[in-house]
Amino acid sequence: MNQSTTQILIAFLPALIVGLIAYLLIKAFLDNEEKRRIFLASKSLKPKTLPMRMAAYERLTLFLERMKPNSLLVRTNTGSLSKSAYESMLVATIEQEFEHNVAQQIYFTEECWNVIRAAKNTTIQKIRQVGMSNKSTTAEELRAQIINEFMESLAPSETALSYVRKEVRELF
Repeated sequence: MNQSTTQILIAFLPALIVGLIAYLLIKAFLDNEEKRRIFLASKSLKPKTLPMRMAAYERLTLFLERMKPNSLLVRTNTGSLSKSAYESMLVATIEQEFEHNVAQQIYFTEECWNVIRAAKNTTIQKIRQVGMSNKSTTAEELRAQIINEFMESLAPSETALSYVRKEVRELF
């Protein structure tokens, strides 16, 4: 490398450093401005969206409460149904309630919605497991067995309700 090339590099080096520092400062400024715009937009929308979000939380809380085995079994009478027909009716009731509230998911975090969906699926799975066991032959026996099954452990809807409550507290 000759002396003129070295002098050119020495002359451009400060300009390159200043350019790099300017780029980093401008990028940091623009990132901060973007965050500020998002914050201001969310702050201005919050009074409009908060009531809708709270209504969604209320609806899903109601769904989770209605899905609790004790509540579900009180609302669904065995009548003259067979064991399998009663099991199908319980599952259909949960599925219908869920489908009725599925649009509310846009107001929840993805994690919270997954917890709600898991609670629904776990409840249905437990009802089907109890129905497949040979311990009951009638709808009334199935009903009693489902109650016993869920009394031994925390209902999945209870876990989901705890998560929903936690998420609502984070809104404030």
